Amino acid sequence: MQKKIAVAVGGFSPERDVSLSSGSLIANALMSQGYRVCLVDTYLGLPSLPEDLDSLFVSEGEFSYKIPSVAPDLERLRDESGNGSALIGKNVLAVFHAADLVFVALHGGIGENGTFQSVLDAEGISYTGSSAAGCLLAMDKSLTKELLLANGIHTARGIRLHLIPGIKEAILREIGVPCVVKPLSCGSSVGVSIVESEDQLDAALEAAAVYESDILVEEKLVGREFSVGVLRGSALPPIEIIPKSGFYDYKNKYQGGMTTEICPADLTPEETDAAMRASEAVHRVLRLGTYSRSDFILSVKDHNFYCLEANALPGMTPTSLLPQEAAAVGIPYPTLCAMIAEDAR
Repeated sequence: MQKKIAVAVGGFSPERDVSLSSGSLIANALMSQGYRVCLVDTYLGLPSLPEDLDSLFVSEGEFSYKIPSVAPDLERLRDESGNGSALIGKNVLAVFHAADLVFVALHGGIGENGTFQSVLDAEGISYTGSSAAGCLLAMDKSLTKELLLANGIHTARGIRLHLIPGIKEAILREIGVPCVVKPLSCGSSVGVSIVESEDQLDAALEAAAVYESDILVEEKLVGREFSVGVLRGSALPPIEIIPKSGFYDYKNKYQGGMTTEICPADLTPEETDAAMRASEAVHRVLRLGTYSRSDFILSVKDHNFYCLEANALPGMTPTSLLPQEAAAVGIPYPTLCAMIAEDAR
């Protein structure tokens, strides 16, 4: 009998649209590999269930979702859905129990901070990716930084701050400008600003405050940007990221043609090995699962790879990096999805 997989997508997060795109592609890939799938928006849920839950899982068809150029309006979504404070929608867990496993294609929010994985653990439901602990350690940028530094992994100097009066003075005193201001637990560069001068700091703090009241402020590193995926404990070839304008923000990540991506990256063998070993080290330290992706700057100052952040659930969209890296070593996208499914926790 074909294995039934519920693909968990959407959710209530600034990266909701990324998840809907990732999950649609994953569902298509799994069907092409002989699985039956049900695409489940974990926030909106299902208003009702058929008597035969098995009928929700299909083996043919095509799902698609195009990511808009701006992050979703979550307050509008909350108002229109009527879900209130509930982050897992009606009948979602019933569908998950009817499946053989859940393919977690969520990004941000409860899907990536370990909460969703904890619920699945409590329900005895098998799922893909990293454990609740690994997701938490990778999602909280301050925890990530503390663990990287404790294990001798290069990362930018930074401080965690709460958005309160006097924060500007603390930033200028501790980090200075130029700097990078980030919400503490958002991905996809949502709410991230590069501050080149003191007069840009207010706008950066306002942009981060839209998403969280806790932020991470880091020194700005100068150099080439790379990303390195890890699959089943082994690093994939590094990919270089070159935005055509600005930095690698939400728009440049998910709108086609905005960024040049070179894989395998143009690095010396020694540089390639250093990047791959660094990504594997990050993966181990943060206790990540079947797959992950870590982002780095190759500093022009000392020629070391500095970890910017780790992703417990890397994007799997048409422009995402991990699938490109896997393809570079002969792993087609459908095979990649099947490998991740085979390793379900």
